[in-house]
Amino acid sequence: MNTGSDEAAGPAAGVEEDASGAKPLGSRAPGFIQERRALHLSWQVGVFIVGLAVVGAGIVMLPLPGPGWLVIFGGMAIWATEFVWAQLVLRWTKRKVTEATQRALDPRVRRRNIILTTVGVVIIAVLVAVYVWKFGFEMPWRIKQ
Repeated sequence: MNTGSDEAAGPAAGVEEDASGAKPLGSRAPGFIQERRALHLSWQVGVFIVGLAVVGAGIVMLPLPGPGWLVIFGGMAIWATEFVWAQLVLRWTKRKVTEATQRALDPRVRRRNIILTTVGVVIIAVLVAVYVWKFGFEMPWRIKQ
């Protein structure tokens, strides 16, 4: 099972940064764990199981009350401590969120979003007003024509 986590060498590899300012990819397990293959493999299995439980809880929280996406990203961060593929997914996600934030802060986009939101609220208010005018404050399932 090649997870790509053996790319970083030594216990201090997780502290250094590359030229782009990002931490290098690879395992962030303590050095004494990385030195013993069986211990490192069991560490990876443990990290995977804990991350899977957290991601699973986040998926359950999506339709239920709770911070589903936040918990899912927390599980991905747990996986990213050990697996290169999760580190790459988190880097991509951070980059996309940063780009979306920059686009949302653009004055033209903000103005457009405010206008669209206002139009949507006005349409909903008109629909509610028509409903109340026609039926009063009666629930839809109790309306008798």
